[in-house]
Amino acid sequence: MMNELIPPHGGRLINREVLGEEAAALQERARSLPVLRLGSWALSDLELIAVGGFSPLEGFMTSHHYRSVVAEMHLPEGLPWSLPITLSASREEAASLREGQQVALADASGEPLAVLELEERFEYDKEAEAQAVFRTTDEAHPGVAALYAQGEVLLGGRVTLFRRPPAAFAEHRLTPTQTRAAFAERGWRTVVGFQTRNPIHRAHEYIQKCALEIVDGLLLHPLVGETKGDDIPAEVRMHCYQVLLDGYYPKDRVLLSVLPAAMRYAGPREAIFHALVRKNYGCSHFIVGRDHAGVGSYYGTYDAQKIFDEFTPEELAVTPLFFEHTFYCRACQSMVSSKTCPHDADQRLVFSGTRVREMLAAGEAPPPEFTRPEVAKVLIEAMSRPVEA
Repeated sequence: MMNELIPPHGGRLINREVLGEEAAALQERARSLPVLRLGSWALSDLELIAVGGFSPLEGFMTSHHYRSVVAEMHLPEGLPWSLPITLSASREEAASLREGQQVALADASGEPLAVLELEERFEYDKEAEAQAVFRTTDEAHPGVAALYAQGEVLLGGRVTLFRRPPAAFAEHRLTPTQTRAAFAERGWRTVVGFQTRNPIHRAHEYIQKCALEIVDGLLLHPLVGETKGDDIPAEVRMHCYQVLLDGYYPKDRVLLSVLPAAMRYAGPREAIFHALVRKNYGCSHFIVGRDHAGVGSYYGTYDAQKIFDEFTPEELAVTPLFFEHTFYCRACQSMVSSKTCPHDADQRLVFSGTRVREMLAAGEAPPPEFTRPEVAKVLIEAMSRPVEA
């Protein structure tokens, strides 16, 4: 059954993680190597490279791969890949390293987790990358701000992980190998992936269930890496997902797992990236809604869908499912979209994110046509907790 799932991107699921005695030996060796401490974004990338989530990448990009991806959205070998996956260092840190040597990659406390085979050190143009990847050089964009805060030198080379970064949601932190095994065990051949960094409201539920009508299963795959400071915390979101799945989804057709990736807010390019990553996790289909991976007004409402036209179906292989803005229509008395509803806007139950946050902060639940009561209760309780100093 595993062989009936969609192949990983590039045809092979990468594994750059060692275990047992091999891991212990590499950990001991790492203590004698120069150490580079990684921020949360790079730690997420390290883990996903190692477990195969970023297949076919085996490490952080060298200049050849980096420039090809930034300029062409393809790896030099011809495979589509839309976001640069890089490891930065300050000029001082980079000057202390030499190409061809091994470097220990550590968490913020200095504890080594992996070894980098340093193939190349190279400088790069942050502004050019920002314009190409994020379509803006505005520092107010969170992805651009993160890029500008990076070091001035990029370090490329293969990685070997011997200890995963400490992380929450262990029972839901499934690797691509594990999700594929779970799909095969359930007898799923076709699986639709859903990317989210927010609680699921009725519109999300509607498009997920529409997708479930044409595939065997749904991978609900919330992103739990670094996000903007005003995004709802991952632990609150996970509680929302669990109460929703318990009450409103068929248990044998949905798998909840987390994606330990950082949110880049790269809009169209990140939509392609999210689709390819879910392909590695075993998804044959991927939901792309309005303003996917967007922030502010940097991208057009459906730019993240239009970018798929720049690739052939054969080179992506994963099938995107495009959905327009969905909402509850009082006249239709159901969830609809502009494709299915003939009624005027005054019949539509639509709330802005600001209005929803105001209601929740006041202890007021949005109507059940907008948010399931169980989800609203979780959010109200979370917003009423005192903020820790």
